[in-house]
Amino acid sequence: MICNKEGRYFLQGNIAIGEAAIMAGATFYAGYPITPSSEIAEHASQHLPKAGGTFIQMEDEIGSLAAVIGASMTGAKAYTATSGPGMSLMSENIGLACMVEAPCVIINVQRAGPSTGLATKPAQGDFFQFRYGTHGDHMIIALAPASVQECFDLTIQAFNFAERFRCPVFLAVDAIIGKMYETVDIPRPNEIDIFNRRQAPLTTEHFQPYLPADNLVPLFVPFGSSLITRANSSGHGVDGYPNADADNYDKLVRRLIDKIDNYQEEIILYKEFNTHDAEILIISYGCSTRPSLAALKKAREMGIRVGVLQLQTLWPFPTRIVQTLAARAKLILIPELSSGQLKSEIQKYCAGKNLVSINKLGGISIQPEDILAFLAKEPE
Repeated sequence: MICNKEGRYFLQGNIAIGEAAIMAGATFYAGYPITPSSEIAEHASQHLPKAGGTFIQMEDEIGSLAAVIGASMTGAKAYTATSGPGMSLMSENIGLACMVEAPCVIINVQRAGPSTGLATKPAQGDFFQFRYGTHGDHMIIALAPASVQECFDLTIQAFNFAERFRCPVFLAVDAIIGKMYETVDIPRPNEIDIFNRRQAPLTTEHFQPYLPADNLVPLFVPFGSSLITRANSSGHGVDGYPNADADNYDKLVRRLIDKIDNYQEEIILYKEFNTHDAEILIISYGCSTRPSLAALKKAREMGIRVGVLQLQTLWPFPTRIVQTLAARAKLILIPELSSGQLKSEIQKYCAGKNLVSINKLGGISIQPEDILAFLAKEPE
């Protein structure tokens, strides 16, 4: 590891993610290089084996996530990194991870799309891909860092959520944050909260691999142990065998949703800046947060009461805090490097509010001046 002891380091966002993964206990990485996430794979190839883990470069992103799921089911903390086109290829296996309840972390360093798009340019156009990137009813967790420090901190949190809820967790990065260099404070290992999946005692009689525990998450037994366990991508009963009964399947899918939905208050992370008296509210995430904060500072100097809500959890969507702060605001600005994906989600919960998108699609960052142009206007 680069950060072999606590202290302050000057790191790239992608490298901070790699360091955090190892500190979270990750022991397996499978991936395929793709701009702008390749430094994460390069880091894993050099440093994961030194920490006793395994790195595999796969033939494509389909195989990458398949390998990650397989490693996870043997008990390893496993992760991969990609960008939008790779996420598209992973779509089927994202559903597999949801269905077999394989904990894993998928890092998407977003770039402009669709298709190959602008391979080296930033974007935030995968907002809905994180939530709906695989078919069928399911719930998902996606976290979005807005600084290199948050790249480190939220990677730890992503692994903890994956292990706790036995599900894939996305780290929704973007090319600006992934490529950025900043100072990062690395705590002592004993100061980092690490969650490991709950395992059934190997002495358990009549073990049922998908029998939900009190938090709706089944206890885990790694493949190759003395207890027989099964992972089935089809509808299955608590024993892991295929089961096409309608009531059983209804119960299964609702549990896969509820095991995350029921704990939204603990999963949803956000930061507030000057929201207590804000007449104009900026809602942002990722690379759009920094220009939002710069605009806030300038606006306050001009006597304009502006606040910023930074979303660190994108999914489950933080409905309650968005509704609460939006209700007090006269104008809501939503800067994002997409055509308005975040806005379209916010407007579901803010009927009648004045919502304004500030969008860029050309792979160029939003600037504080882009936001200030709207702040100078009187709220309606």
